[in-house]
Amino acid sequence: MNQSRRVTRVIRGQATSDGAGVKLLRVIGTSQLPALDPFLMLDEFRSDQAGDYIAGFPDHPHRGFETVTYMLAGKMRHHDNQGNSGLLEAGSVQWMTAGRGIVHSEMPEQENGLMWGFQLWVNLPARNKMMAPRYQDIPPSAVPEVAITGGTVRVLAGSLGGVTGPVQGIVTEPLYLDVRLQGGAEFSTAVSAGHHAFAYVYQGAVEIGGRILQRGELAVLEEGDRVDAVAGEEASAFILVAARPLHEPVARYGPFVMNTQAEIHQAFADYREGRF
Repeated sequence: MNQSRRVTRVIRGQATSDGAGVKLLRVIGTSQLPALDPFLMLDEFRSDQAGDYIAGFPDHPHRGFETVTYMLAGKMRHHDNQGNSGLLEAGSVQWMTAGRGIVHSEMPEQENGLMWGFQLWVNLPARNKMMAPRYQDIPPSAVPEVAITGGTVRVLAGSLGGVTGPVQGIVTEPLYLDVRLQGGAEFSTAVSAGHHAFAYVYQGAVEIGGRILQRGELAVLEEGDRVDAVAGEEASAFILVAARPLHEPVARYGPFVMNTQAEIHQAFADYREGRF
């Protein structure tokens, strides 16, 4: 195909709060962009005011999808009802497959300073929604960083130039790159044809697919097999994420994502009766 992906829509995040009052910017999962199959939600949390994040995300359930947390700054402690615990720190990524059900918490392990990162929700196909829960907790040192002309790219999932990210065995075959460019630097990478893709600028300004995106803007990318980007005059950074769409019906309520309303009702019943 050898076609560079163009931008079909540009979305700005909406300020909201979640958990016990954590302030964040929701980019996917709003009325502007309810979903981008298989992506269900994208939040950016960024604040150096403890009151914006200190209450964290106390115990809450999930079923039927995956949560991906990528930290740029700060520390959060993860616990769940199956005895798992881990520390999310700057540069780390956690890919949690909730599967048939889990109850977990994500709480700040700091009382001041900058807390900054992303949480992405990725749907699971019907055949995998009731799989056993699992985690891939990846420390910063295990995320490869590829040097390119005028910048660096951290490879969380998928591959870039023969370098493969540490997140493995995900059914939607994701690509997740953190691209950091000096002013005016260029970047290009292959993206699987047929996969849905987006880019979200979290620093500076970047031209992608013929559109200039500012900080806080997400570009939905059309069909193609590569993505080309050019940084603005200042240092810039963005995440590039792609995955295979599922093309399945979605029934969603709060922390549960299934295929039918009957399965949502069952999820609530199972949670109430302690079967998670």
